[in-house]
Amino acid sequence: MRGFGGFVNGCIFALALLIGLAFGAVQSGLVPANADSKPNRIERWLAHASLEAAIARGSKDLQNPLQASDDNLIAGVHLYGANCAVCHGAADAKQSNPAKGFYIRSPALAKDGVEDDPESETFWKVKHGIRYTAMPSFGATLSDADIWKLAMFLKRMDKLDPQVDAEWKKIPSAATAASP
Repeated sequence: MRGFGGFVNGCIFALALLIGLAFGAVQSGLVPANADSKPNRIERWLAHASLEAAIARGSKDLQNPLQASDDNLIAGVHLYGANCAVCHGAADAKQSNPAKGFYIRSPALAKDGVEDDPESETFWKVKHGIRYTAMPSFGATLSDADIWKLAMFLKRMDKLDPQVDAEWKKIPSAATAASP
C-alpha cells in the first residue's frame, strides 16, 4: 500500500510541476497572443480537438424543422449577405480586408464550402460561434428559424435552383464592399 501512495504522490507532484511550467510559460510571454503569429502544433491540436468534441456533443440531436423551399433558401441567402459575407465572402469567394487579417483564416464559403457538413453542425456553429476565432455567436441576434435558413442555404449552396442562385449572385462581393 505504501508503494501506491508514493506513486500517487509522484503523479500529483508531476501534475503540479507541469501546471507550474505552463503557468510560467504563459506569464513570461512565451505563449504568443498576437494575431499575426502562427499557432504551434499543440495549440492547433487542442483547439481542433475541443471544437470537434463540442460540435459533436452540441449538434447531436438537432434537426432542421424547416422545409427546403426556394423561399427559405432565398431568405438564407439574404441572411448570409447581411451577416456572413463580410467575413466569408460572396459568390466570387473574394476576402474582405478584415477577413484577410483574421488570426484563423475564415473560409471563403463559395470556395471552401460547408456543403458536406450536416446542417445541425452549421446551425450550432452559427448559433454559438467558435471561441478564439473571429466566428461570433449569432444566437442573441438571429432567431433559430433564421439560423436554420442560413444552415439550409449553406448546405445547398453548390446546387441551387436558378432563382435562388440568381439571388446568391446578387450579394455584393465582400472585397468590393470593404473597399472605399
